[in-house]
Amino acid sequence: MLKLFSRRAFGAVAFGAAAYALAAAPAVGQETIKVGILHSLSGTMAISETTLKDVMLMLIEEQNKKGGLLGKKLEPVVVDPASNWPLFAEKARELITKHKVVAVFGNWTSVSRKSVLPVFKELNNILFYPVQYEGEESERNVFYTGAAPNQQAIPAVDYLMKEEKVVRWVLAGTDYVYPRTTNKILEAYLKSKGVKQEDIMINYTPFGHADWQTIVAEIKKFGTAGKKTAIVSTINGDANVPFYKELANQGIKATDIPSVAFSVGEEELAGLDTKPLVGHLAAWNYFQSIDTPANKEFIAKWKAFIKNPKRVTNDPMEAHVIGFAMWVEAVKKAGTTDPDKVIDAIIGVKVPNLTGGISEMLPNHHITKPVFIGEVRADGQFDVVWKTSGLVPGDAWSKELPGSKDLIGDWKTLKCGNYNVVTKKCGGT
Repeated sequence: MLKLFSRRAFGAVAFGAAAYALAAAPAVGQETIKVGILHSLSGTMAISETTLKDVMLMLIEEQNKKGGLLGKKLEPVVVDPASNWPLFAEKARELITKHKVVAVFGNWTSVSRKSVLPVFKELNNILFYPVQYEGEESERNVFYTGAAPNQQAIPAVDYLMKEEKVVRWVLAGTDYVYPRTTNKILEAYLKSKGVKQEDIMINYTPFGHADWQTIVAEIKKFGTAGKKTAIVSTINGDANVPFYKELANQGIKATDIPSVAFSVGEEELAGLDTKPLVGHLAAWNYFQSIDTPANKEFIAKWKAFIKNPKRVTNDPMEAHVIGFAMWVEAVKKAGTTDPDKVIDAIIGVKVPNLTGGISEMLPNHHITKPVFIGEVRADGQFDVVWKTSGLVPGDAWSKELPGSKDLIGDWKTLKCGNYNVVTKKCGGT
């Protein structure tokens, strides 16, 4: 399966390079509105990010078929930061200063987002960030269309506590800011629910980690204490392939130690033999298997665009669908692509999501999203086993952390991303 993935990744990189060459070419015969696409097409994160580049090309093509925007065609500009976090900043600067893009859709990992933040602030451009993350941030130049912890991590733990009666917890993550901060939040949340320190095991591994035998053996031993145990996984990128293989190798079944993942969706499962993983879980705000007219239409368009009936859809793709639609509506509302005017215009914009609801951009630059828990099927899709009754507003700042519990983001009235409601001052921590 790893060889299959390598060929798929190689093809994606080649396609990305071709797309970049086309996108970087000067427009002929007309003025265009340039849109940046900043996703890794090579390296450890290509398994997750390549499909996000592809869906952005599809969305831009669709918008152009509708007549473009403000009477102009949209022109995608694709770059490859190659899973290299400092290179993200360099490529973001290239998009804004050289290619003159008016907005950028991109990034996956939080470390890559942190890398580009100073660039977007300095050059006053806009980033639409489509992936679940650790919160603790509300920047004027960023719109967070993925899940905050209260829209994924906290509901997943609540589900495991209530429905699976889990009392012992393995917090397993890749060693960077998103897993570490998310697990800090989850550890505090678990302890607030009465979980003891000895019932929490935390483990971090580097990007691309491949040798899981010892770690999985430790997890298996931790789960044999006579208490229901679960794995909460913030493992990112292609390290998930050997991780899940090792779970299967050591006979860890969902009925014994269920695993709930925050960074594994349909695209990642496409590189795995999913039969041994049946019953393991993922928490997202979207699954391909959700049966709505909007989702059916999107899947059909995606398969036609990508010309591959086996290519799947996933949650971060839907986040780009929502973010792009919100940007289009904000540009129409503002009558310009000027970032300052778009930033003001986009708050309060509502667009349909793919799961049957209407998502809204909030003053803290997060959106409203439903939460779903899905169970892995043998075909690599998910059966939804739990969902929220409605849409959950994204919290920029976690109530579980002492330094964040009094902070809010409000770019509409307060014009501040970390306003302290106790001290009544902007700046927070």
